[in-house]
Amino acid sequence: MQSNKFLKVTGILMIISGGISIIVSIVAVLGVGVLAAALGGDGSLTLLMLAAVLALVSAGISLVAGILGVKNAAKPEKAMVCIVFGILTAALSVLGNVLTVAGGGNFSIPNLLLGLVIPVLYLIGAFQN
Repeated sequence: MQSNKFLKVTGILMIISGGISIIVSIVAVLGVGVLAAALGGDGSLTLLMLAAVLALVSAGISLVAGILGVKNAAKPEKAMVCIVFGILTAALSVLGNVLTVAGGGNFSIPNLLLGLVIPVLYLIGAFQN
C-alpha cells in the first residue's frame, strides 16, 4: 500500500504548528494566572483564562491529529479517525474566533481563513485516504 503523501505532509505541518501552539498556549495560561493573582483573582479574567485553556486544548488536538495523520497515511481503514480529528481541529479554530469576538475583539476573515487552511488541507488528505 502506498502512503498518502498529502495526508502525511499536512500531518507534519499540524505537528509543527501544534507543538509551537502548545508552547505559546502554556505561556498564555501561565501569564493569565499571574495576572489573575496580581489583580487579586476577582474573576474578571475568566473569559481570558477560558480562551487560553481552549488554545492549549486545541493545540493538543492539533498535535494528536498530525501524529495520527503521519502514522495512518498508509492505512485507508484509519481514515475516519483522521477525519474526526481534522473536523475537531477546524471546529476549535472557529470556536477560538468566536471567543475572540465574544471577548470584545474584531472579527477577522483573514484570521479565520488562516486558522482553517491546514485543518482543511488535512481533511482533504484524510478523505483521499
